[in-house]
Amino acid sequence: MSDVSTVFQLIPAAQKYDWGKPAKSSSVARFASASGITIDESAPYAELWMGTHPSAPSRLTDGTVTLSEHLQRHPELIGAKVLERFHVENGNLPFLLKILAIDKALSIQTHPDKSMAEKLHAERPDIYKDDNHKPEMALAITPFTALCGFQPLESIAARLEDSPEFAALVPPEDRQKLIDSTTPSAEDGAQQKAALRAVFTAVMTAPEHLFKEQLSLLIQRYTSSAGVQPTPPDDLKELVLRLHSQFPGDIGIFCAFMLNYVKLTPGEAIFLGAGEPHAYVSGDIVECMATSDNVIRAGLTPKLRDVPNLVSGLTYVAAPSSKHVVKPATGPSGATKLYDPPVPEFAVLQTVLPAGASEEHPALDGPSIAIATHGRGKLTWPDGETEINTGEVFFVGAGTPLRLTSQGEADLVLHRAFVEAT
Repeated sequence: MSDVSTVFQLIPAAQKYDWGKPAKSSSVARFASASGITIDESAPYAELWMGTHPSAPSRLTDGTVTLSEHLQRHPELIGAKVLERFHVENGNLPFLLKILAIDKALSIQTHPDKSMAEKLHAERPDIYKDDNHKPEMALAITPFTALCGFQPLESIAARLEDSPEFAALVPPEDRQKLIDSTTPSAEDGAQQKAALRAVFTAVMTAPEHLFKEQLSLLIQRYTSSAGVQPTPPDDLKELVLRLHSQFPGDIGIFCAFMLNYVKLTPGEAIFLGAGEPHAYVSGDIVECMATSDNVIRAGLTPKLRDVPNLVSGLTYVAAPSSKHVVKPATGPSGATKLYDPPVPEFAVLQTVLPAGASEEHPALDGPSIAIATHGRGKLTWPDGETEINTGEVFFVGAGTPLRLTSQGEADLVLHRAFVEAT
């Protein structure tokens, strides 16, 4: 090991997108400010990036050296096992950690698997800016809502039968095939996926004059003072009207009839693999993913819509939202929980330490990045110590044990993304 510090502060990158929260209410702006980033009070702050992705790399505190440049000079901070296991080059990490502050729904989207990412990047590097896949986990730090994976086929069939505006977008034979696929005599697997794909494709490629007419009828029915007939579930009505207020006349609103609508409380998490459709709707989250910025969009966005690639890249797995839930494991002290999704590139530790309490964190066999999302405290390691305040971000090198201590009157809440070679 060289004499370089194994723990050091990072300056993250703040991203201003139109779906972000206004600066005064955005956790992203608040955390960015804690790292010395100048905030534009008139702008919406959406994402805080912590990692080595070239689109928005983190930097060391001198502002001139990127984290990837530093790690390229000191690969021991990543660790030999991680370097070998993930074939990482040029100081890049296998994971990217973010904070998201969502005021307006994100696009209906999916992320490609590795082979599709390579193909899209080769064909359209201006749009698909890297060749990596992007499995991701969202961990709520405020109440959070999202569209997440396809609903069970029985639920979609019910919506086709009780929502005439939705049904009008799907040819009768495709509607019937999906309804038939829910019967006990239906074949499993391929037949059901084909039926779901036909319905989803019909909706997302419906002629504009048709879906705008049906959407107008739907909104009129949902807002009619005479009442709504047939009566939709409360969550569905709430979601449709919210999306319509943000994206009037957008085909993506009809995804509310096909995707699971989830509501998470702080500490709850969901995972989305390649080819699973989703859209985050509201709230603040810690998000962790494989290092990539590949997004295939098809609705609820002013950005490029790539419906053919989205339709072709989905898995068409229909299941309750519980399929996507990541249940944390609790550490020995109870102060730390491990969120470990079914991919090797990342996992996240969430530590909630009461004022004055301390906890030992054993060395990890790989690098990690930590952000304090609440409170203040102290990080101690064999060769040093540093204070950490709300919003500050630190890198922790492979093989470095930590002691966390909460200071002040509030809990110290720390989120730490890491990778190990197992």
